[in-house]
Amino acid sequence: QLQASGGGMVQAGGSLRLSCAASGATISNYNMGWFRQAPGKEREFVAAIRRNGDRTYYADSAKGRFTISRDKARNMVTLQLDSLKPEDTAVYYCAADQGLILSSIRIWNQYDYRGQGTQVTVSS
Repeated sequence: QLQASGGGMVQAGGSLRLSCAASGATISNYNMGWFRQAPGKEREFVAAIRRNGDRTYYADSAKGRFTISRDKARNMVTLQLDSLKPEDTAVYYCAADQGLILSSIRIWNQYDYRGQGTQVTVSS
């Protein structure tokens, strides 16, 4: 079971740190992804980190502002959100999969485990 946390309300230019914790599993054994869904919009890929080697991938909108990383000691994956913009307002979700192929890493429905979201609201 995955649980995202750390959302909140910030002003534009601010930062938040989201966390995704797993119960009953070792996160370092999984490919992990972050997605988001804004009101009235489809869920979209934000960032991912591969199981082997921890290579990272980002949506164009996230490059240079967001950072995905693993905290192996705490068995969680974090998403650091910096330089936030009002258009980043969304519910953020984390997902996990062990056998995900690279071409599917940006597709929400390809992840075997998908958690509840955490709300991020950025005011202008």
